[in-house]
Amino acid sequence: MIATEGDLHVVLGAGPAGTTLAGELARRGHQVHLVDRSGTGPAPDGVTRLRGDVGTVEGARAVLKGAAVVYHCVNVAYHLQVDVMPGIQDAVLGAVEAEGARLVVLDTVYPYGETHGEVMTEDTPWRATTAKGRMRAALDEKYLAAHRQGRASVVLGRSADFVGPGVLNSTLGGAVFPGALTGGEVAALGDIDLPHSYTDIRSVAAGLATLGENPHGDGRVWHLPTAPARTTREVFEVLERLLGKPLRLTVKSEPEPFGPFDQTFMDSYAELFYQHTEPQIMDSTAMQNAFGVEPIALDTTLDDTLAWYRDFLAERH
Repeated sequence: MIATEGDLHVVLGAGPAGTTLAGELARRGHQVHLVDRSGTGPAPDGVTRLRGDVGTVEGARAVLKGAAVVYHCVNVAYHLQVDVMPGIQDAVLGAVEAEGARLVVLDTVYPYGETHGEVMTEDTPWRATTAKGRMRAALDEKYLAAHRQGRASVVLGRSADFVGPGVLNSTLGGAVFPGALTGGEVAALGDIDLPHSYTDIRSVAAGLATLGENPHGDGRVWHLPTAPARTTREVFEVLERLLGKPLRLTVKSEPEPFGPFDQTFMDSYAELFYQHTEPQIMDSTAMQNAFGVEPIALDTTLDDTLAWYRDFLAERH
């Protein structure tokens, strides 16, 4: 079934990805429900916020009834992911199977594991050895098996590290932009002279919405539109040029608390610190060619993100 204007699209998870996606879908003319456990808070224009718990099949069915397309953008506290995410998958898969909706899943590059600098494409083997990487790979295998078995129509959209307006909890987020704007500390991890892919949250949204509108892409993994990788040092140099002043840069060679990331988070993140000691290069050519969706240029992303953080910081004072 091709998603047409006016169809109900249900976005599960109201973090930066889910909220940005909901706004993108509304701009494309769809009826959009944005669901999370609280059901409160602002919603993009044309989007209805709803309260729901997708921890059970019954709870998930209640919030996605009547949906043509469901987008799984739910996340949980980082240290709880391995224990909690499989249960959420079972509930969401069971619900879309029962209701006959298509499922679009926001995914990560964790299943690839350490690549030793190899460019990640959709054909890169899944070689994760970390707990979170193996968990994500197992989830993805289960999603794709459900599609192959005809139980549900499923497609996966993988993103590199988020960056962009509204993104706080990213290595290119709350530990970088506030300090860059105020003259405070700007923190970075690992070797900042390695190329590292960052995906604009608005390109995440555009990519997922495009997958939601095009069922001929179902049954596989796609890399969401991502600008060509640059070194993290080059990213900081762009910020310095945009701001017209140097950054007070602190580079952390070990996983320790910084910016929005506390000890609990960093203890859980330590197994993935390889992402900052080897190149992280994600190629999204396949999706760009198949659907004509181009990534936002990184310089534009950084300029827009600085503007968002200026407003964000002003509102907090």
